[in-house]
Amino acid sequence: MGRLCAAYFLLVILESYSNIMKKILILSAFALLSVTSAMAQVRYVADKIVAKVNDKIILKSDVESQVVEMERNGHAPATAACEALEGMIAQKVLVLQAERDSLPISESDVDGQIENRIRYILGQYGGDRQKMEEITGYTVYQMKERFREPIREAILAKAMRDKIFNAVKVTPTEVRQNHESIPQDSLPFYESELEIGQVVIFPKASKDMEKYAIERLMDFKQRVENKEAEFSTLANLYSEDPSVKMNGGIISIARSERDNFDPEFAAAAFRLREGEISSPVKSQFGYHLIKMLKRQGDNIVIQHILLKANIMKSDKEAAIEKLDSVRTLVLEKKISFDKAVADNSDDPMAKFNGGMIQDPQTGSTFITIDQMNDPSMQDIVLMIDTMKAGDISKPVSFEEQGREGVRIIYLKTRTKPHRENMVDDYSRIQERTLVIKQQDALKKWLIQNIPTFYVHVENEYANCGQIKEWVAAMAKQ
Repeated sequence: MGRLCAAYFLLVILESYSNIMKKILILSAFALLSVTSAMAQVRYVADKIVAKVNDKIILKSDVESQVVEMERNGHAPATAACEALEGMIAQKVLVLQAERDSLPISESDVDGQIENRIRYILGQYGGDRQKMEEITGYTVYQMKERFREPIREAILAKAMRDKIFNAVKVTPTEVRQNHESIPQDSLPFYESELEIGQVVIFPKASKDMEKYAIERLMDFKQRVENKEAEFSTLANLYSEDPSVKMNGGIISIARSERDNFDPEFAAAAFRLREGEISSPVKSQFGYHLIKMLKRQGDNIVIQHILLKANIMKSDKEAAIEKLDSVRTLVLEKKISFDKAVADNSDDPMAKFNGGMIQDPQTGSTFITIDQMNDPSMQDIVLMIDTMKAGDISKPVSFEEQGREGVRIIYLKTRTKPHRENMVDDYSRIQERTLVIKQQDALKKWLIQNIPTFYVHVENEYANCGQIKEWVAAMAKQ
């Protein structure tokens, strides 16, 4: 299986190594969660425990799911099941050692990565949540629960790897030796790649416009309570929720799924009694009038009307003026792009990605034009067509999930298609060399530390290469 079962290296491997790094198994928690898109294709009738690491178990279905994912990624050798299980065992050991060492992790980071993963999977279904749930067989809430522990373990394992890797360094000589060890005709060929960042501002409506939206909703409420109008009629006529055409503004919410909704909206909805109509409720989408239709145990059925406080031309102009000033400061090198993002961006993902558009599979900031095929990115593709590396666009308007925004685009890097060389790709070669040294360091660490844990593997996997090494190491203790 090569130098090491590298299932746990997804967060440090750049996708752009493809021709060389395809030999490295990509099976971190992110790949584990990618299996969701294959859930509709795979169902297991029976299951069993195939390995235990202390009190943590690994199921046969877990291994088979990983093999399915490897097949989808074009990497499924005869030893796929062995590589999958070895990666899972190594991950469990890293997690347990991180817990022993009391390495800290942030629950907000866990939540953020869950949201990022859900957003990516939803994007695979064109943003159609109902379609996603029908095809996968899982609600968003169920996905979040399914993802939580794997993502938490992935973060713990990464923290432990980082601790192991801290002392691993590479020299320029080692980088050159790595590059020269590969025959010229076997060096990776890189397509044109881009690094693209953005600073996003969502213009805020004025107090007058917010007041107007609230007053309209209060008028609707009064008309319904005075029997002058039906709530359903007003919802169909005036609600700005795009789904109103399909459901008349009616939503069923299980208490277990309330985290999938705006917290202010959900809290107000669950407080209502049957037949009661709320006062206007502010959410990230606008202002809502909510009517409780029915309670069924912990579940509710409501109907709502959404009105958005109008964003006026002056609000947009203020956002454009602000971003224009930010752009000037970055171009004049008075602030860094990272600081511009941190201080100004309204994009909720900015605190996780630094404003950089990422490959959702690997987290790499290097992406190709082909990867920007999402409709929401088409305007960015057009903008960068005439930009050079280092350019920052003037502020432009865009729309996202029904919200009007303004953004500036930063083209950090644009590479030309080329064969790997020491001038253009030194950082890639350096990273690859570092990864190999890290693999060696981790392999040694696992051999030394696995004997300090209880590890049991079913006989059908006893002849897997790394597992045999680990068992031999345990036998010496």
